[in-house]
Amino acid sequence: MTAPDERPPGRTSWEVDAPDALEAAAAPPAPPAAPPAPRRIIEAFLFVGGPPLTATRAADAIRGLTSAQFLEAIAELNQEYRSQGRPYTIQNHDHGYVLTLRPRFRPVMEKLHGTTREARLSPAAVDVLALVAYRQPATRQEVDSLRGAESGSLLRQLVRRGLIAVVSRGEAESREVAYGTTPRFLELFGLSSLDDLPQTQDLQRL
Repeated sequence: MTAPDERPPGRTSWEVDAPDALEAAAAPPAPPAAPPAPRRIIEAFLFVGGPPLTATRAADAIRGLTSAQFLEAIAELNQEYRSQGRPYTIQNHDHGYVLTLRPRFRPVMEKLHGTTREARLSPAAVDVLALVAYRQPATRQEVDSLRGAESGSLLRQLVRRGLIAVVSRGEAESREVAYGTTPRFLELFGLSSLDDLPQTQDLQRL
């Protein structure tokens, strides 16, 4: 006679006859998650920041994306931001697009990062910023050569201030990076684009 707490011969601990367990075992596997929509991928690129996003760069990551589809996605995102009252918008900048704060919200950014006056840039830092602005993309070695002095710490200071950023990287062997100005640089100095920078003849009249 089998004891109440003993299993009959041929049974194991993982053999369960519960209907729920049998149904779960027979259920088909869940389908794989669908990839993000191209518009959301473009939005993610813009949030990450870096150089202005172009249709060519977006197409490198989104197979089959055309320039028309890229521009349509930019317009749809901006419409979505406006309808939702978001504090940011996508603007055309230097042959590409960047995500930036709307004008009414820019005082918030200035409180966080400080205005140009509050930054208290040294004359040497201003020199480095000017060299990057006019020579971009400019490497540290190029800035050092033009100044005749080491500029690494000043470049890092300007990156922290949000006035310049890394816009390209050299070969893996050299690990050399190049710097360019940011949308914040244009905003703080009242420029709509880099074309508004004073030209050589303008500087000579100053």
